[in-house]
Amino acid sequence: MSRTPSFALRDTPVATRRRGEWLALVALALALAGQLFLGERAALATNAHWRPVVATVCDAIGCSVPAWREPTAFVMLARDVIAVPERPGVLRVQASFRNDARWAQAWPALVLTLSDADNRTLGTRRFLPRDYLGDAPTSSLLAPGQASQLAFDIVEPSPNVVAFDFRFD
Repeated sequence: MSRTPSFALRDTPVATRRRGEWLALVALALALAGQLFLGERAALATNAHWRPVVATVCDAIGCSVPAWREPTAFVMLARDVIAVPERPGVLRVQASFRNDARWAQAWPALVLTLSDADNRTLGTRRFLPRDYLGDAPTSSLLAPGQASQLAFDIVEPSPNVVAFDFRFD
């Protein structure tokens, strides 16, 4: 039995080889694009244009999308800071607000600034959701259009407090 020498064997046609190389190149490019997309999905999800695409892809493949963050979309509906008569030196903070963002968002941080009659800041504090929600069982997200109320007590920083300001952060 004689074997044909390797130099006498027919080579794969160049066109077929190149087609395979191009297919491999396209597959590798798609894999790279997929990895970049998955790796940057959190950053892409912060863009209102890309968020629906990221959410759709992540729903299909089972990845997670971080909650939308748009503090300016929280609208203050009512707010008040009042002295608690039965507890001298304590102020009750009350507020109601609504999420006007296009998507659900996490509960906001609330920045409260207290001032005197000359508009001098007497105290500022940033309250995280755990500070004003306590152990109350609530959803971690506020749906679009969902309104909520909060109330909590703070120590009065000075008896000269006459004004307050709320800001979402």
